[in-house]
Amino acid sequence: MTDFAEGVAAAAQALRGLFAETPLQENLYLSHKTGAHVFLKREDLSPVRSYKIRGAFNFFRKALNDGNRAELFVCASAGNHAQGFAFVCRHFGRRGVVFMPVTTPQQKIDKTRHFGGEFVEIRLIGDFFDDCLKAALAFAEESGGLMVPPFDHRDIIEGQATVAHEMAAQMPDGQQPDIVILPVGGGGLAAGVTRYMGGAKGPRFVFCEPAGAPSLKQALVAGKRVKLAKVDNFVDGAAVAEIGREPLRHLKDFLPDAVRLIPENRLCATMIEMLNVEGVVLEPAGALAIDALKDFSRRELKGKTVVLVVSGGNFDFERLPDVKERALRFEGLKKYFVFRFPQRPGALRDFLALLGPDDDIVRFEYLKKSARNFGSVLIGLETKDSRNFAVLAKRFHEAGWAYQDITDNETLAGFII
Repeated sequence: MTDFAEGVAAAAQALRGLFAETPLQENLYLSHKTGAHVFLKREDLSPVRSYKIRGAFNFFRKALNDGNRAELFVCASAGNHAQGFAFVCRHFGRRGVVFMPVTTPQQKIDKTRHFGGEFVEIRLIGDFFDDCLKAALAFAEESGGLMVPPFDHRDIIEGQATVAHEMAAQMPDGQQPDIVILPVGGGGLAAGVTRYMGGAKGPRFVFCEPAGAPSLKQALVAGKRVKLAKVDNFVDGAAVAEIGREPLRHLKDFLPDAVRLIPENRLCATMIEMLNVEGVVLEPAGALAIDALKDFSRRELKGKTVVLVVSGGNFDFERLPDVKERALRFEGLKKYFVFRFPQRPGALRDFLALLGPDDDIVRFEYLKKSARNFGSVLIGLETKDSRNFAVLAKRFHEAGWAYQDITDNETLAGFII
């Protein structure tokens, strides 16, 4: 056994004093849907509903075992790392300070405070994570506190690799997975799991990143770390502008084609599907690996054993309306239009007569009066079958209605929807 594998085994054994291993479950719904044997490694069932507790615990454990005398631990996070950090602070009885952006949802602040209890202080600094991180680093230097990074450290990677250690023991009848699908944010989980399972010589690894935050993909294309100029923060648990230095050291030999970029709206459809069909609550980052199944043909997966790491279930239900909205738009069941509406009696009645029995107006708003006889109207339509919109387009054209479909126009939609 290599030194890394031995370290991971020791970390996994130590973790058992904190929580039982998370289950590896075959999901019959996904198996039937894909023709594969699909297993979910349920990190959403850890005490903090994510795998982040593993790396944080291992970092603390090794620092304390090595005789580190730090009385104070520090982290910067707006999400799962903060909760794992807080839980571990209380477990070891060590003071911790968590820096979070002022814009962090109250639910996440409350959960972090709940896990840490009297051992954790929360400081809200800045509107964005970069401001928060800068303040945390400055505080750690001034106070002598020990900074606990979310992913870019060998002890964090070793802790996250305990996911793979458990998986190996949990596979039925000693099977080996043909494909392992991993979500990627900063890269700590992917680096740990791939290294433990043999790297490029192990099973086929598929990495999933949000389409709006492809930091690993860009790094593999460029052959070096690349800081993204712009990041879509919707998948907040994996929206990282630059892959970690230490994780990339372990991932650099993979080809760029091993990374799948997951469209955010499609991801929302997967979240809603898993909630409605399986009763599984997932945060956006936690659904990445499941959504990646949509990129495979049934022929590619038939008969294969596929393991997906479900990385987290810390979903704020205040986001549910936005997730449902995105899902409907991806599935083609909801669209937004700006119509040039004539200002005459009966115009609305004429418009309604064009709608079918499964078509519903969910938004109707006058934007402005374009001319004396016309006004611009924002209309949101929802239907039960995406093919109905082609029928509607034909009816609108034949009736002479002037309109613009702005559903996929991010600039316009961002302003008026």
